[in-house]
Amino acid sequence: MTQTKEQRVHQVFESIYKKYDMMNSVISFQRHKAWRKDTMKRIQVKEGSHALDVCCGTADWTMSMAEAVGPKGKVYGLDFSKNMLTIGEKKVNDAKLSQVELLHGNAMELPFEDNQFDYVTIGFGLRNVPDYITVLKEMNRVLKPGGKVVCLETSQPTLIGFKQLYLFYFKFIMPIFGKIFAKSYDEYSWLQESTLNFPGKEKLADMFRQAGFKDVQVKSYSGGVCAMHLGIK
Repeated sequence: MTQTKEQRVHQVFESIYKKYDMMNSVISFQRHKAWRKDTMKRIQVKEGSHALDVCCGTADWTMSMAEAVGPKGKVYGLDFSKNMLTIGEKKVNDAKLSQVELLHGNAMELPFEDNQFDYVTIGFGLRNVPDYITVLKEMNRVLKPGGKVVCLETSQPTLIGFKQLYLFYFKFIMPIFGKIFAKSYDEYSWLQESTLNFPGKEKLADMFRQAGFKDVQVKSYSGGVCAMHLGIK
């Protein structure tokens, strides 16, 4: 029986959860932390505000948002992998971030009322959902008017030469890293497919506008291997 994308993604993340954080550092050569740090500067999160981190995984960005909103704010992290959330729960508890609540749920149908959040983020998760526009529209729905949505995601370099090197790395080297470091060749082979099939930054910006966001900003990182998209409701 052929698996749907949603079933396949769920299987992947339920399998690789123990090595996920370590593999992120290996695959991105530690750059993912710098990308998120710069993105946080651009968001300019206000203390006491409410935020939602969609596809939160092991809750790294959720925790960054929690530190920014402070103890009087509130941050929800949502993911459909219970195993990933288990890792996130431990990290949140160890950091004593009482303003964080992690939830098991689906990005395609967010379990929140309209106009609830000042900020909605999604980091390296949009490429794994069944329908990008549906998720962006859901993020728009739960965002307050004037609120910010921010996506940090892999992208497609355009510089000739570097683009070919990037494609070679993701197609051949990344799955090998997955086999060596995480004993998960098949899972990381699939993840490279989801990365390479993901829209480029301009097409994704158009999707943001289609989902109802205004003043869409795009920032590329590391030669275009990653991009931040920020939109206003």
